[in-house]
Amino acid sequence: MAYITDTDALGNAIKAERRRQNITQVELAALSGVGVRFLRELEKGKPGCQIGRAISVMSALGIKLDVITRES
Repeated sequence: MAYITDTDALGNAIKAERRRQNITQVELAALSGVGVRFLRELEKGKPGCQIGRAISVMSALGIKLDVITRES
């Protein structure tokens, strides 16, 4: 399990999983309904990427998003 604490870590996790599954950026963009440019920026850790679109990409890769609160 990876703990994501910033946009760079999120981008790296997405990129690593995409590569592990041997999927190109073009293929993943089509699977997740986002543009290739958005995906490139997401993988580079661009802070302004939209969370809804990022979740679509993660879902297409089968990445689960859990929210852990301080009280957990």
